[in-house]
Amino acid sequence: MNNFIELISSPWPWWIAGPAIALLMFALIYFGNSFGFSANFRTICSMFGAGKSCDFFDFDWKKQTWNLVFALGAILGGFIASQYLTSGDAIALSENTITELEGYGLENVGADMVPMSIFNFEALLTLKGFVFIVLGGFFVGFGTRYAGGCTSGHAISGLSDLQPASLIAVIGFFIGGLTITYFVLPSILAL
Repeated sequence: MNNFIELISSPWPWWIAGPAIALLMFALIYFGNSFGFSANFRTICSMFGAGKSCDFFDFDWKKQTWNLVFALGAILGGFIASQYLTSGDAIALSENTITELEGYGLENVGADMVPMSIFNFEALLTLKGFVFIVLGGFFVGFGTRYAGGCTSGHAISGLSDLQPASLIAVIGFFIGGLTITYFVLPSILAL
């Protein structure tokens, strides 16, 4: 039992995780499905009747039940992993990244998955917290809808399905991520 817990609580090498993702993608394509986590928002809205007032939500949501089960499994798996399978060690960040982020006033960089000095309820009432949590959440939601899917949907499923729109979206994700990281994030952290 201890070997199993050790196996699932440590990072898997690429030669296990990569083929496992590939097998999952082949199975989805074979059964006529496509993966995308953000598609669940559309499905949930359709379940609650949004299709009556908006054509975008007017579809047979029951065909997407498997994706809802996947989302529930991801949430449950994340909870189990965070509560029972973490070692408590700090996440592995380079010393340069830690030094740079601490230079912007962040504390305990790498101790948690996100900087708790920004992502907490007290910080929500500050300009910096509002920008990160509310404005950032809005841009993620808007970008997901505007791009026709999220990073996992385009980068994993769309590229596996050889969709040109997904290649363009993934290139855009990388350009946007690098632009924000090097040009916008330092300004926001300096607030």
